[in-house]
Amino acid sequence: MPNIKSSAKRDQLQKAANAKNKAAKSALKTEIKKFDAAVAAGDGAMAAETYKAAVKSVDKAASKGLIHKNNAAHKKSAMAKKINAMAE
Repeated sequence: MPNIKSSAKRDQLQKAANAKNKAAKSALKTEIKKFDAAVAAGDGAMAAETYKAAVKSVDKAASKGLIHKNNAAHKKSAMAKKINAMAE
């Protein structure tokens, strides 16, 4: 436990930021899982809809620094391959 007031505040802020980041990352993973489930089910319309939401979530996470921009590009590329394979 910090003895200095500024350290105590910093600790509180860090805990709040950690919780916020964890929730945002969990939401990102959920969006990607929804997309994967739609692709696995073979539902083209649902896959297209969830693809848009998943890409938006990935871009948002990358812009906030939750994931690296290259990681975001990798995820989007993988999703694009899956949705394009469905179209064939």
